[in-house]
Amino acid sequence: MTDPQSTATAADRLEAGVGDLHVPEPSADSEALLLKLGFALPIVGVVLILLAYWQSSGSKYVADQIPMLISGGLLGLALVIVGLGLFIRFSIARVLRFWLARLVVEQQAQTDRLVDALARVESAVRDATTDVPVVVQFDDEAAKR
Repeated sequence: MTDPQSTATAADRLEAGVGDLHVPEPSADSEALLLKLGFALPIVGVVLILLAYWQSSGSKYVADQIPMLISGGLLGLALVIVGLGLFIRFSIARVLRFWLARLVVEQQAQTDRLVDALARVESAVRDATTDVPVVVQFDDEAAKR
């Protein structure tokens, strides 16, 4: 086994190393801005596609229609794809953060119930070794969980 002195110094080194890390915190404002941008870009893209169609439909020459459709249509399609990508990415990130927080809370509650049950078992074992009759009582709250 290792002596407690070396463990304490290792823990101190770990704490100092973690303290030296400079991890930037993500800004909620920038995330909200990118989510709004992800919502707005597809709308702008669809408007560009419709504008390109409207401009090209007014010309009877195909040579005039193709550049309008390519410039407005492809740019609009690119904006739609980028906007949907941003919107989906940040929407999924919000859902996963909520799911993870809920998972942590549920896991903590499960751990608390397990610790309570182990404490009751420990006291029952302790009572059994002291020649005292063992009576284990479960409260209704623990049984419902």
